[in-house]
Amino acid sequence: MKETKLLGTTIDDLIVAANILKNGGTVIFPTETVYGLGANAKDDEAVKKIFIAKGRPSDNPLIVHIDDFRKIDNYVEEVTDIAKKLAARCWPGPMTLVLKKKKCISDIVSAGLDTVGIRIPQSTEAREFLRLCDLPVAAPSANISGKPSPTTSKHAIDDMMGRVDAIICGKPCEVGVESTVIDATGDVPIILRPGGITPNMVKAVCGDVIIDKGVDGVEVTDKPKSPGMKYKHYAPSAEVILIDGNTIQEIVEKIEAKIKTSKEKTIILCSEETSDYFKDFDTMCLGSRNKPETFAKNLFYAFRECDIKGYDKIILEGIEKEGIGLAVMNRATRAAHK
Repeated sequence: MKETKLLGTTIDDLIVAANILKNGGTVIFPTETVYGLGANAKDDEAVKKIFIAKGRPSDNPLIVHIDDFRKIDNYVEEVTDIAKKLAARCWPGPMTLVLKKKKCISDIVSAGLDTVGIRIPQSTEAREFLRLCDLPVAAPSANISGKPSPTTSKHAIDDMMGRVDAIICGKPCEVGVESTVIDATGDVPIILRPGGITPNMVKAVCGDVIIDKGVDGVEVTDKPKSPGMKYKHYAPSAEVILIDGNTIQEIVEKIEAKIKTSKEKTIILCSEETSDYFKDFDTMCLGSRNKPETFAKNLFYAFRECDIKGYDKIILEGIEKEGIGLAVMNRATRAAHK
Protein backbone atom coordinates (compact mmCIF):
# COMPACT_ATOMS: atom_id res chain seq x y z
CA MET A 1 0.00 0.00 0.00
CA LYS A 2 1.05 3.57 -0.66
CA GLU A 3 1.46 6.16 2.06
CA THR A 4 -1.35 8.64 1.39
CA LYS A 5 -0.90 12.23 2.56
CA LEU A 6 -4.10 13.93 3.77
CA LEU A 7 -3.98 17.62 2.90
CA GLY A 8 -6.21 20.65 3.34
CA THR A 9 -6.94 23.48 0.94
CA THR A 10 -4.45 26.06 2.23
CA ILE A 11 -2.00 27.39 -0.31
CA ASP A 12 0.84 25.51 1.40
CA ASP A 13 -1.07 22.22 1.16
CA LEU A 14 -1.99 22.84 -2.47
CA ILE A 15 1.68 23.50 -3.28
CA VAL A 16 2.61 20.15 -1.66
CA ALA A 17 -0.13 18.42 -3.71
CA ALA A 18 0.95 20.09 -6.94
CA ASN A 19 4.56 19.05 -6.42
CA ILE A 20 3.47 15.44 -5.86
CA LEU A 21 1.57 15.49 -9.14
CA LYS A 22 4.39 17.19 -11.05
CA ASN A 23 6.71 14.42 -9.86
CA GLY A 24 4.54 11.68 -11.32
CA GLY A 25 2.23 11.09 -8.36
CA THR A 26 -1.54 10.79 -7.99
CA VAL A 27 -3.59 13.40 -6.13
CA ILE A 28 -7.31 13.45 -5.32
CA PHE A 29 -8.83 16.94 -5.37
CA PRO A 30 -12.31 18.41 -4.83
CA THR A 31 -14.37 19.95 -7.61
CA GLU A 32 -17.96 21.23 -7.72
CA THR A 33 -19.12 17.98 -9.36
CA VAL A 34 -17.32 15.09 -7.58
CA TYR A 35 -13.83 14.47 -6.20
CA GLY A 36 -11.32 13.72 -8.97
CA LEU A 37 -8.25 11.45 -9.03
CA GLY A 38 -5.56 13.38 -10.87
CA ALA A 39 -2.26 12.67 -12.61
CA ASN A 40 -0.13 14.40 -15.25
CA ALA A 41 -1.96 13.86 -18.55
CA LYS A 42 1.33 14.07 -20.47
CA ASP A 43 2.98 11.25 -18.53
CA ASP A 44 2.05 7.69 -19.55
CA GLU A 45 3.38 6.14 -16.34
CA ALA A 46 1.55 8.64 -14.14
CA VAL A 47 -1.73 8.07 -15.99
CA LYS A 48 -1.37 4.29 -15.62
CA LYS A 49 -1.44 4.81 -11.86
CA ILE A 50 -4.99 6.18 -12.14
CA PHE A 51 -6.22 3.01 -13.83
CA ILE A 52 -4.43 0.84 -11.27
CA ALA A 53 -5.81 2.79 -8.29
CA LYS A 54 -9.38 2.66 -9.59
CA GLY A 55 -9.32 -0.77 -11.22
CA ARG A 56 -10.63 1.03 -14.31
CA PRO A 57 -10.83 -0.59 -17.78
CA SER A 58 -8.17 0.83 -20.08
CA ASP A 59 -10.62 1.57 -22.92
CA ASN A 60 -12.55 4.04 -20.73
CA PRO A 61 -11.17 7.55 -21.51
CA LEU A 62 -10.27 10.15 -18.89
CA ILE A 63 -11.13 13.84 -18.72
CA VAL A 64 -8.34 16.43 -18.65
CA HIS A 65 -8.65 19.39 -16.27
CA ILE A 66 -7.05 22.80 -16.79
CA ASP A 67 -7.35 26.08 -14.91
CA ASP A 68 -7.53 28.64 -17.73
CA PHE A 69 -9.17 28.70 -21.16
CA ARG A 70 -6.11 30.44 -22.58
CA LYS A 71 -4.18 27.16 -22.14
CA ILE A 72 -6.55 24.98 -24.15
CA ASP A 73 -4.67 25.49 -27.43
CA ASN A 74 -1.72 23.68 -25.86
CA TYR A 75 -3.73 20.47 -25.69
CA VAL A 76 -6.22 20.38 -28.59
CA GLU A 77 -5.77 20.75 -32.35
CA GLU A 78 -8.75 23.04 -32.87
CA VAL A 79 -11.18 24.90 -30.66
CA THR A 80 -14.32 24.80 -32.77
CA ASP A 81 -16.85 27.62 -32.91
CA ILE A 82 -19.26 25.51 -30.86
CA ALA A 83 -16.57 24.96 -28.23
CA LYS A 84 -15.82 28.68 -28.04
CA LYS A 85 -19.49 29.54 -27.55
CA LEU A 86 -20.02 26.93 -24.87
CA ALA A 87 -16.77 27.80 -23.08
CA ALA A 88 -17.72 31.49 -22.97
CA ARG A 89 -21.07 30.66 -21.36
CA CYS A 90 -20.38 27.57 -19.22
CA TRP A 91 -16.73 27.66 -18.09
CA PRO A 92 -15.61 27.51 -15.38
CA GLY A 93 -18.29 24.94 -14.64
CA PRO A 94 -19.54 21.35 -14.78
CA MET A 95 -18.97 20.89 -18.53
CA THR A 96 -16.43 18.82 -20.47
CA LEU A 97 -15.80 19.49 -24.17
CA VAL A 98 -14.53 16.68 -26.41
CA LEU A 99 -12.13 18.00 -29.05
CA LYS A 100 -9.32 16.67 -31.28
CA LYS A 101 -6.29 16.20 -29.05
CA LYS A 102 -2.66 17.13 -29.55
CA LYS A 103 0.02 14.46 -29.30
CA CYS A 104 1.29 15.82 -25.98
CA ILE A 105 -1.76 14.29 -24.26
CA SER A 106 -1.07 10.65 -23.47
CA ASP A 107 -2.89 8.14 -25.67
CA ILE A 108 -3.66 6.29 -22.44
CA VAL A 109 -5.77 9.28 -21.35
CA SER A 110 -7.84 9.13 -24.53
CA ALA A 111 -7.96 5.30 -24.63
CA GLY A 112 -6.39 5.47 -28.10
CA LEU A 113 -8.95 7.92 -29.50
CA ASP A 114 -7.89 11.05 -31.37
CA THR A 115 -10.11 13.16 -29.11
CA VAL A 116 -9.91 14.23 -25.48
CA GLY A 117 -12.37 15.73 -23.00
CA ILE A 118 -11.27 19.05 -21.49
CA ARG A 119 -12.81 20.74 -18.45
CA ILE A 120 -12.26 23.89 -16.39
CA PRO A 121 -13.85 23.31 -12.99
CA GLN A 122 -15.80 25.98 -11.15
CA SER A 123 -14.28 25.12 -7.77
CA THR A 124 -11.75 27.79 -6.79
CA GLU A 125 -9.71 25.21 -4.84
CA ALA A 126 -9.56 22.94 -7.89
CA ARG A 127 -8.48 25.76 -10.19
CA GLU A 128 -5.81 26.94 -7.76
CA PHE A 129 -4.44 23.40 -7.51
CA LEU A 130 -4.46 23.12 -11.32
CA ARG A 131 -2.75 26.51 -11.65
CA LEU A 132 0.01 25.38 -9.31
CA CYS A 133 0.41 22.13 -11.24
CA ASP A 134 0.67 24.07 -14.52
CA LEU A 135 0.00 20.81 -16.34
CA PRO A 136 -3.03 19.18 -17.96
CA VAL A 137 -4.41 16.94 -15.20
CA ALA A 138 -6.21 13.75 -16.19
CA ALA A 139 -8.82 13.05 -13.53
CA PRO A 140 -11.74 10.63 -13.43
CA SER A 141 -13.88 10.39 -10.29
CA ALA A 142 -11.90 9.28 -7.24
CA ASN A 143 -13.71 6.01 -6.55
CA ILE A 144 -13.19 2.33 -7.14
CA SER A 145 -14.36 1.76 -10.72
CA GLY A 146 -18.11 1.18 -10.97
CA LYS A 147 -18.91 2.46 -7.47
CA PRO A 148 -20.70 5.74 -6.66
CA SER A 149 -18.53 8.77 -7.26
CA PRO A 150 -17.23 10.50 -4.10
CA THR A 151 -18.88 13.80 -3.17
CA THR A 152 -17.05 14.24 0.17
CA SER A 153 -13.44 13.82 1.21
CA LYS A 154 -14.53 10.94 3.48
CA HIS A 155 -15.85 9.05 0.43
CA ALA A 156 -12.52 9.53 -1.32
CA ILE A 157 -10.60 8.40 1.75
CA ASP A 158 -12.82 5.34 2.15
CA ASP A 159 -12.06 4.19 -1.40
CA MET A 160 -8.55 5.44 -2.04
CA MET A 161 -6.53 5.54 1.18
CA GLY A 162 -3.34 3.61 0.44
CA ARG A 163 -3.98 3.66 -3.32
CA VAL A 164 -2.94 7.26 -4.11
CA ASP A 165 -0.19 9.62 -3.02
CA ALA A 166 -2.33 12.44 -1.62
CA ILE A 167 -5.93 13.50 -0.97
CA ILE A 168 -6.92 17.17 -0.76
CA CYS A 169 -9.78 17.28 1.75
CA GLY A 170 -12.13 20.08 0.77
CA LYS A 171 -15.83 20.85 0.99
CA PRO A 172 -18.66 18.52 -0.06
CA CYS A 173 -19.40 18.85 -3.78
CA GLU A 174 -22.22 21.22 -4.70
CA VAL A 175 -23.42 19.58 -7.94
CA GLY A 176 -23.01 15.95 -6.89
CA VAL A 177 -22.90 14.30 -10.33
CA GLU A 178 -20.11 14.31 -12.89
CA SER A 179 -19.79 16.97 -15.58
CA THR A 180 -21.84 17.13 -18.75
CA VAL A 181 -19.68 15.75 -21.57
CA ILE A 182 -20.27 17.34 -24.98
CA ASP A 183 -18.73 16.30 -28.30
CA ALA A 184 -17.86 19.69 -29.78
CA THR A 185 -15.89 18.43 -32.81
CA GLY A 186 -18.73 18.91 -35.33
CA ASP A 187 -21.33 21.48 -36.31
CA VAL A 188 -23.89 20.39 -33.71
CA PRO A 189 -23.01 19.66 -30.06
CA ILE A 190 -23.67 16.07 -28.96
CA ILE A 191 -24.24 15.33 -25.28
CA LEU A 192 -22.42 12.09 -24.47
CA ARG A 193 -23.04 12.21 -20.73
CA PRO A 194 -25.59 14.48 -19.00
CA GLY A 195 -24.67 16.59 -15.99
CA GLY A 196 -25.14 20.04 -14.50
CA ILE A 197 -25.15 21.75 -17.90
CA THR A 198 -28.51 20.68 -19.30
CA PRO A 199 -29.58 20.13 -22.94
CA ASN A 200 -31.67 23.31 -22.82
CA MET A 201 -28.63 25.31 -21.68
CA VAL A 202 -26.61 23.92 -24.59
CA LYS A 203 -29.43 24.60 -27.02
CA ALA A 204 -29.72 28.18 -25.79
CA VAL A 205 -26.06 28.74 -26.64
CA CYS A 206 -25.74 26.74 -29.87
CA GLY A 207 -29.29 26.71 -31.30
CA ASP A 208 -29.39 22.94 -31.47
CA VAL A 209 -28.24 19.87 -29.54
CA ILE A 210 -28.16 16.10 -30.06
CA ILE A 211 -28.42 13.69 -27.13
CA ASP A 212 -26.46 10.48 -27.66
CA LYS A 213 -28.44 7.25 -27.30
CA GLY A 214 -26.07 6.18 -24.51
CA VAL A 215 -27.57 8.85 -22.25
CA ASP A 216 -30.71 6.72 -21.89
CA GLY A 217 -28.69 3.78 -20.63
CA VAL A 218 -28.00 2.12 -23.97
CA GLU A 219 -24.58 0.57 -23.53
CA VAL A 220 -21.99 1.57 -26.09
CA THR A 221 -20.28 -1.46 -27.66
CA ASP A 222 -17.48 0.41 -29.47
CA LYS A 223 -14.79 2.49 -27.82
CA PRO A 224 -16.64 5.05 -25.66
CA LYS A 225 -15.90 8.71 -26.42
CA SER A 226 -16.79 9.66 -22.87
CA PRO A 227 -16.63 8.14 -19.40
CA GLY A 228 -19.92 6.67 -18.25
CA MET A 229 -21.01 5.30 -21.64
CA LYS A 230 -19.89 1.69 -21.70
CA TYR A 231 -19.76 0.07 -18.29
CA LYS A 232 -22.04 -0.34 -15.31
CA HIS A 233 -21.38 2.73 -13.20
CA TYR A 234 -22.34 4.54 -10.04
CA ALA A 235 -23.59 1.38 -8.29
CA PRO A 236 -23.55 0.75 -4.56
CA SER A 237 -23.03 -2.78 -3.23
CA ALA A 238 -26.76 -3.01 -2.55
CA GLU A 239 -29.06 -3.96 -5.41
CA VAL A 240 -30.76 -0.88 -6.89
CA ILE A 241 -34.36 -1.11 -8.13
CA LEU A 242 -35.41 1.99 -10.04
CA ILE A 243 -39.11 2.89 -9.95
CA ASP A 244 -40.76 5.34 -12.33
CA GLY A 245 -44.32 6.29 -13.16
CA ASN A 246 -46.55 8.97 -14.66
CA THR A 247 -48.03 10.11 -11.33
CA ILE A 248 -46.95 10.17 -7.70
CA GLN A 249 -49.71 7.71 -6.86
CA GLU A 250 -48.45 5.26 -9.46
CA ILE A 251 -44.89 5.58 -8.15
CA VAL A 252 -46.02 5.08 -4.55
CA GLU A 253 -48.02 1.96 -5.45
CA LYS A 254 -45.08 0.44 -7.33
CA ILE A 255 -42.69 1.14 -4.44
CA GLU A 256 -45.11 -0.31 -1.88
CA ALA A 257 -45.51 -3.45 -3.96
CA LYS A 258 -41.73 -3.90 -4.15
CA ILE A 259 -40.94 -3.27 -0.51
CA LYS A 260 -43.76 -5.42 0.86
CA THR A 261 -42.44 -8.44 -1.01
CA SER A 262 -38.77 -7.82 -0.22
CA LYS A 263 -37.23 -10.36 2.16
CA GLU A 264 -33.93 -8.48 2.41
CA LYS A 265 -32.85 -5.42 4.37
CA THR A 266 -34.36 -2.70 2.18
CA ILE A 267 -34.46 1.10 2.12
CA ILE A 268 -36.45 3.53 -0.02
CA LEU A 269 -34.69 6.56 -1.50
CA CYS A 270 -37.66 8.84 -1.98
CA SER A 271 -38.70 12.45 -2.51
CA GLU A 272 -40.20 15.01 -0.15
CA GLU A 273 -43.47 14.53 -1.99
CA THR A 274 -43.69 10.78 -1.27
CA SER A 275 -41.88 10.33 2.05
CA ASP A 276 -45.06 10.52 4.15
CA TYR A 277 -46.40 7.43 2.37
CA PHE A 278 -43.55 5.28 3.69
CA LYS A 279 -43.47 6.04 7.43
CA ASP A 280 -43.50 2.32 8.27
CA PHE A 281 -40.34 1.65 6.26
CA ASP A 282 -36.69 2.71 6.25
CA THR A 283 -36.33 5.76 4.02
CA MET A 284 -33.87 8.43 3.02
CA CYS A 285 -35.16 11.61 1.37
CA LEU A 286 -33.17 12.84 -1.63
CA GLY A 287 -35.02 16.14 -2.01
CA SER A 288 -37.94 17.56 -3.91
CA ARG A 289 -39.16 16.24 -7.24
CA ASN A 290 -39.59 19.90 -8.20
CA LYS A 291 -35.92 20.59 -7.51
CA PRO A 292 -33.97 17.84 -9.32
CA GLU A 293 -30.71 19.53 -8.36
CA THR A 294 -31.34 18.27 -4.79
CA PHE A 295 -31.60 14.70 -6.09
CA ALA A 296 -28.35 15.21 -8.03
CA LYS A 297 -26.50 16.54 -4.99
CA ASN A 298 -27.67 13.75 -2.69
CA LEU A 299 -27.83 10.61 -4.89
CA PHE A 300 -24.24 9.35 -4.61
CA TYR A 301 -24.04 10.35 -0.95
CA ALA A 302 -27.19 8.32 -0.26
CA PHE A 303 -25.86 5.29 -2.14
CA ARG A 304 -22.74 5.27 0.02
CA GLU A 305 -24.73 5.74 3.24
CA CYS A 306 -26.89 2.76 2.29
CA ASP A 307 -23.81 0.59 1.95
CA ILE A 308 -22.40 1.81 5.27
CA LYS A 309 -25.68 0.91 6.97
CA GLY A 310 -25.68 -2.55 5.43
CA TYR A 311 -28.76 -2.45 3.21
CA ASP A 312 -29.12 -5.27 0.70
CA LYS A 313 -31.64 -3.57 -1.54
CA ILE A 314 -32.35 0.06 -2.48
CA ILE A 315 -35.69 1.05 -3.99
CA LEU A 316 -35.01 4.31 -5.80
CA GLU A 317 -37.76 6.73 -6.77
CA GLY A 318 -37.23 8.05 -10.28
CA ILE A 319 -37.87 11.64 -11.34
CA GLU A 320 -38.62 13.46 -14.59
CA LYS A 321 -35.79 13.62 -17.13
CA GLU A 322 -35.93 17.41 -17.18
CA GLY A 323 -32.97 19.69 -16.53
CA ILE A 324 -30.41 17.98 -14.33
CA GLY A 325 -33.04 15.28 -13.79
CA LEU A 326 -31.71 13.77 -17.03
CA ALA A 327 -28.32 13.32 -15.35
CA VAL A 328 -29.91 11.88 -12.21
CA MET A 329 -31.85 9.30 -14.20
CA ASN A 330 -28.81 8.45 -16.32
CA ARG A 331 -26.85 7.60 -13.14
CA ALA A 332 -29.83 5.82 -11.59
CA THR A 333 -30.41 3.68 -14.68
CA ARG A 334 -26.77 2.62 -14.82
CA ALA A 335 -26.69 1.91 -11.08
CA ALA A 336 -29.70 -0.38 -11.50
CA HIS A 337 -28.30 -2.07 -14.61
CA LYS A 338 -27.50 -5.75 -14.03
